[in-house]
Amino acid sequence: MVWRRIAVSSSCTLRELHGAIQVAMGWEGIHLFQFCLRAARYGSWEVSASSPDVKLAELQLRKGTRFLYEYDLNVPWEHEVRLEDRTEPETGKKYPSCLGGGGHCPAEDCDGPAGFMDGRHALWSMDSLEDLTTVAGVIDQVLLQGHEAVLGDEATRSALEDALERSRARERAKGQPFSRRTVNTRFHRGDHRILMHQNY
Repeated sequence: MVWRRIAVSSSCTLRELHGAIQVAMGWEGIHLFQFCLRAARYGSWEVSASSPDVKLAELQLRKGTRFLYEYDLNVPWEHEVRLEDRTEPETGKKYPSCLGGGGHCPAEDCDGPAGFMDGRHALWSMDSLEDLTTVAGVIDQVLLQGHEAVLGDEATRSALEDALERSRARERAKGQPFSRRTVNTRFHRGDHRILMHQNY
């Protein structure tokens, strides 16, 4: 499960919340988005949604309220947003603030949840083991047995390069590890204010 817990002020708009979610997920705001709340949709004007410039306080959300945030609407990424608590703001604390999270940040253009899960499964596939065997075989011959001439063989070198490229692609598909510190650094820099506006 991929989850993030963030604290925002009640004056935060849904557009700002979109930017905060983008930062928390490690994305760059390059796709359309919408919030589905009660019977209304707020989000990118291209999807004929209402303006997301409404403040959370105006929505009069109660503790425990859940609503949907969708991003990259062709795929889409669906996030359940849940209001866990309403507290008084802490003096001197900047908002938004990341309080916790878990799960790797999926790569932004990995074909959505299905593509992300396929990439995760590919890490432990037979193809992955075959590529590992290819790399280990070359390492054994070159480093352990001292047969450096193996690297001069075009077929061996090509097989090694292909195995390494597929391994790198599988590693990228795994996504970036979650770092609360990185998310909060980006919040303090104001990245969420940039990402709340769609970037092409």
